[in-house]
Amino acid sequence: MSAFIQQLPALTGVVIGALGSYLAIVRGDRDRFRRERTARWEERRLSVYADYARCLKRTVTLTCRVAAHLGNDPHPHSLSHEEAAPLLAEAAEAGDPAGEALLLLGAPAVVEKARSWAVVVMEMERFGRERTRAPEAWQALLERQRRTREEYCTAVRADLALPDGRPAAWQVPPPHVRPDPV
Repeated sequence: MSAFIQQLPALTGVVIGALGSYLAIVRGDRDRFRRERTARWEERRLSVYADYARCLKRTVTLTCRVAAHLGNDPHPHSLSHEEAAPLLAEAAEAGDPAGEALLLLGAPAVVEKARSWAVVVMEMERFGRERTRAPEAWQALLERQRRTREEYCTAVRADLALPDGRPAAWQVPPPHVRPDPV
């Protein structure tokens, strides 16, 4: 029995070491699983946010083309409302699943900014549907759309802890003017 008692501290150390190793591995695996799950959901949310923005941006582009047809916008590829109607319907249909995914996965602040942006885009659609000819009012509406879009992008970056992005309005250089040949 004295040999067993002499070995008891070593045996206790082995058991405690094995238990400690097991607990460290379990905790490490649990932490890794949480990090991977968080990364997967962040990746999925980024995809949902981008899909929703892409759908709204398509509608914005179409409404700008209709506005150009009405003389409100300088867009180079004008489109009549009749030509744009099926494309707008297609864009709205594509936006429905993106909007539902946004409601399910989006952070409340992002969903609120997305709603604000969508309301302005709907006003832009109505502007074209009613065939309004008011370039100043259109430009004000377009500026509101740019501002709400930037607020949406800012909310997305904040939710995903992304660095600040580019400004919403890119500065387009004036067209290069070629001198007249002599």
